Amino acid sequence: MSLVVRTLSDRVFEIVREQIVTGQLADNAPIRQDALAAELGISKIPLREALARLEQDGLIVSHANRGYFVQPLSAEQLDEIFELRLSIEPAAAAHAALAATDAERSAAIDAFERLDSAAGINLAEVAVRNREFHIALTNSPDRPLTMQLVQRLSIMAERYVVAHLEPAGRETRAHQEHRGLLDAFLARDAAKLQALLAQHIRSTLDDLNGEPGAIQGKGVDVRQAQISK
Repeated sequence: MSLVVRTLSDRVFEIVREQIVTGQLADNAPIRQDALAAELGISKIPLREALARLEQDGLIVSHANRGYFVQPLSAEQLDEIFELRLSIEPAAAAHAALAATDAERSAAIDAFERLDSAAGINLAEVAVRNREFHIALTNSPDRPLTMQLVQRLSIMAERYVVAHLEPAGRETRAHQEHRGLLDAFLARDAAKLQALLAQHIRSTLDDLNGEPGAIQGKGVDVRQAQISK
């Protein structure tokens, strides 16, 4: 029974997460638990488990006596997430490149190939594969705290990654940059990897900050369609 509940919870988490990441659930939109449970044909138990995970990942927020709402994108959060990534991720990747085992190097290649295969499917899928690739580049079992921080920041960055990739041509540029990151990782060129990854993260932040029609004037365009009631 617990396995069934856990599986349902995972599926609900994926469905609601995708609706948030792609903008089907708008900023500040209420999560209507009764309607969502009925739509998915599930009980409240796996739904509540999924919502707790979504809140932990920073995608929704709970308000006393009001329920859950989609955590709004904001220029301030954008800057904070990406500045934290810049302070942690490039150095973590440089360390991982030097310490990587054959298995970890193979995992990075596999993550890149999954990301490459996801191109053109949908942006939510690309965002997940992008996260997995970045995590693979920083995977260092001897630095578990760093890995946890990278994973948490990557999850929180996903909606911004989707917004970044929406304009035409961005996926192609991102693919080229990811190829360069992988090549530096496999070559164990820590200095080059650190510089390329810092540039990659910074250019994404600069793109988002420079786009018109923004969150508080800072460029993330989120579609406002809400989940069907």
